[in-house]
Amino acid sequence: MRQGAQGSAAAHTHGEGMVPDRRRPGAERPVIQRSSVRGQILEALRTALVTGELKPGEVYSGPVLGERFGVSATPVREAMQQLALEGAVEVVPNRGFRVVERGARELAELAEVRELIEVPVMLRLARSVPAARWAELRPLAEDTVRAAASGCPATYAESDRAFHRAMLALSGNGELVRIACDLHIRAQWPLVDGPVRHARADLLADAAEHVSLLDALVARDFEVVRGLVAEHFAGAA
Repeated sequence: MRQGAQGSAAAHTHGEGMVPDRRRPGAERPVIQRSSVRGQILEALRTALVTGELKPGEVYSGPVLGERFGVSATPVREAMQQLALEGAVEVVPNRGFRVVERGARELAELAEVRELIEVPVMLRLARSVPAARWAELRPLAEDTVRAAASGCPATYAESDRAFHRAMLALSGNGELVRIACDLHIRAQWPLVDGPVRHARADLLADAAEHVSLLDALVARDFEVVRGLVAEHFAGAA
C-alpha cells in the first residue's frame, strides 16, 4: 500500500501541466498539483478503512500515516479532514484522528435513507430511460462482477459506487448523485465488530443483482425491476 501510494503521489505531484514562466519568456514551468496528492491519499485512506487496515476506535496521526505513504503530514491531515466531514473519523486534539466505531444500527439507518432516495428514482428512470441507455452501463455492471470475484472489498466498493453513480446520473440531477454517493461511501465503512463487512460470496451475490437489474431494465420488465431494486437495498443493511 505504501509503495503504490508513494509512487502514485510522486507521479502526480510534478508535471501535471505546464504554464508560461514570466521570469523566462518562452519557457515553461511545471504546475504543482498538491490537490492531486491529497486526492490520492484520500482514496488510499478510504481503501484502508474499507479493508479494515485502519481499525475502528484506533487513533492515527498525520506524520505516522504520511511516513507510511511516503508523503508529508499535510496532505494526510487534509484528507483526514475530509473523512471527518464524511463521518468516518473524528479529530482527537494533539493526537490525530480516531476511526469512528459504528454499529449495525447506524448501517441499517444509512441503508434506509439510501432506499428512500434511490428506489423511487430508479423506478421512475426505469420507465423513462430508453433501453439503449441502460445497455451502455453493462460494462460497469460487469466490472462489479470482476471486482467481487477478486474478493477485495475496497476494489468492489469502488466499482459498486461507480455503477450506482452512473445509474443515478441518468436522472440529470447532480445534487441527487452527490448526496447518494456520499451516503454510499458512508455505508461502506467497516463495523466495529469486524474489519470486513462482506465475504466474497456476499460480494458476488450483490454484483449478480446489478447484472440482473440491468437485464430487466433493458428488457423493460418493470415488475422484475421493482422486485430487484427492493431486494438490492434490503441486502444493503
